[in-house]
Amino acid sequence: MTPNDSFTADELTLLADQEFFRKKATISAKIKQILENLQQRVQAEIALQPLLAPEGFDPQARQFVKGEHLEDFPYQYVDFPRLFTREAKFTFRSLIWWGHHIVFALMIEGPLIKQYRRNLFNRYAAIADRDLCLCLSPSLWEWKSGPGLTLPITRGRRSEIAATLDHRTFFKIARFLPMNDPVVHTGTIVDEGLKTFQTILPIIST
Repeated sequence: MTPNDSFTADELTLLADQEFFRKKATISAKIKQILENLQQRVQAEIALQPLLAPEGFDPQARQFVKGEHLEDFPYQYVDFPRLFTREAKFTFRSLIWWGHHIVFALMIEGPLIKQYRRNLFNRYAAIADRDLCLCLSPSLWEWKSGPGLTLPITRGRRSEIAATLDHRTFFKIARFLPMNDPVVHTGTIVDEGLKTFQTILPIIST
């Protein structure tokens, strides 16, 4: 028998633990309900505010995704509003990543990027100092935060944010909530997600 053929005592305990999987299923169902509720709240908000969206945008389009392997951890998210084409990306993603954090992120790329950047700085006072970060990764698909990965959007960092965005063909602005945040414990995730969307709305509104 090779070492890879056997399980450690801890692994055997987890393998035999039926309760863990029942709890995981219950939690996953609650997460789906949270994401559905948030999507509905964002949809109601969009009905009140015309969006500056790329050509081909469908205001009813949305996508719910559930997976197991975001860096080996389960995750669930909803993209709404949502448009993904070869030329443009335009979405607000609400992601709950087991073992990490909750993320509310605006992801934009394409022909309207210069207008979005102008909106950001023309309306900077309404967006800065609201717990948002500019994601620094060269990929839209990086979901970690911290030094070198995210830059807080504050009034004092306006010039740094501008320099970072200069010549970029895409950007992502996000709010990260650790799992020990009071928002998670008090059951106000949907409220905070909507608040985040309302905060970034000036960037993508007409």
